[in-house]
Amino acid sequence: MTTRDTEWRVDLRNTLTAKERAAVPRVEMPEQHPYIRNRNNEEVNLGLTSEMAVREAQRCLDCVNPTCIDGCPVSIDIPAFIKNIERGEFLESARVLKKTSALPAVCGRVCPQEKQCEAKCIYHKMKKEPVAIGHLERFAADYESGSGTISVPETAPANGIKIAVVGSGPAGLSFAGDMAKYGYDVTVFEALHEIGGVLKYGIPEFRLPNYVVDVEIDNLRAMGVKFLNNTVIGKTISIDDLKADGFQGIFVGSGAGLPRFMNIKGENLVGIMSANEYLTRVNLMDASNPDADTPVYKGKNVAVIGGGNTAMDSVRTAKRLGAERAMIVYRRSEEEMPARVEEVKHAKEEGIEFLTLHNPIEYYGNERGQVTQMLLQVMELGEPDESGRCSPVVVEGETRLIDVDEVIVSVGVSPNPLIPQSVSGLTLSKWGTIEVNKDTMQSGIPMIFAGGDIVRGGATVILAMGDGRQAAKAMNEWVLKN
Repeated sequence: MTTRDTEWRVDLRNTLTAKERAAVPRVEMPEQHPYIRNRNNEEVNLGLTSEMAVREAQRCLDCVNPTCIDGCPVSIDIPAFIKNIERGEFLESARVLKKTSALPAVCGRVCPQEKQCEAKCIYHKMKKEPVAIGHLERFAADYESGSGTISVPETAPANGIKIAVVGSGPAGLSFAGDMAKYGYDVTVFEALHEIGGVLKYGIPEFRLPNYVVDVEIDNLRAMGVKFLNNTVIGKTISIDDLKADGFQGIFVGSGAGLPRFMNIKGENLVGIMSANEYLTRVNLMDASNPDADTPVYKGKNVAVIGGGNTAMDSVRTAKRLGAERAMIVYRRSEEEMPARVEEVKHAKEEGIEFLTLHNPIEYYGNERGQVTQMLLQVMELGEPDESGRCSPVVVEGETRLIDVDEVIVSVGVSPNPLIPQSVSGLTLSKWGTIEVNKDTMQSGIPMIFAGGDIVRGGATVILAMGDGRQAAKAMNEWVLKN
């Protein structure tokens, strides 16, 4: 720690009363300017300074019953890591995070804290802004990463029992980390050439830089977790092969990589693709480079259909690839959008156009089969549906014709079908997800546990990680009994 760090740490430690803490305004994350960042792929959020982090940590009121922990799917000891930041013990704060989270630097960036831990903060009852738990989590993890002193969580003595993990996304990585702590011999099998799953192929670097994911993965390697890429379980290796190789437990975290389309007229025109394909090609295959083996078309009038985080990632990527007009087309209003408020805010700042209460019903193309226009149905909001959001209702006779030369469809995903189709005996839902015991994440085949999108059908990074932790605890207990 530098002399300057020591000076402000002494000045700020334990200087505020509870009333003064509550009066301190919530920290604002520094960001790149919108019209600079929408032309580059560098991270938008720039992180907190040490001074900012300590001041924000001082806002924590030391609740007797810290309800923020209840909102965390991986049960991080939130008060403990925040109090360490307040004391200036940043490395210790990172160690606290790593006791329960395999991916603190990732979670600090992409988790919807506003709907989870921060939603449970006592400040809400006081009608004040909650403590910026996500910003502080990112700060502690990044501080450790840049310090040259990266801690490795303690692991139990090796027990020699082999455990396989299918998929290296957040569910698989979280599971692998906890099983390594229990002392198991863990191997993670990844179908793609990069480890990280959706963290690498599905989230752009302006939101989650690849090097951040790599640091977290290297930490798992230091704990003894092994990784094998370019390996498709269910194709190149079967579940029976894993059993024959001595694996005594299998966790399936293969995600939901099968895109959905709307099945409307013209949807097969050139220039219309799924958000999964678009983001994977750009993020993992250098597709934005015109000299790449698989370049992606760079549209000038780009429409992204959908209102989730993946839609925001896609439309903001299109802007960075040179789109003159980049649009979100969403059939409900902005209030019903499932995307994070921060992502919507960033998109608007970057010049993204929002066509809410519109839904595509047909696409038109030219003689070469390239999409040139989309016909939008104007919608209005009706009664709430099962999710609590108001249902979109057609406004009869009202349509709009919009010029487009690229359309990216982001209306949801379905579970990866490889494992469900290749393993007999698994119980599947009508959506193709693996059915598990919700308390243990154990499937109908006792040695197979599952979590994340292959069970949920599409969820957040942190919920997938929570599944991984829950499955690891249950599998450890199951193995010890058998």
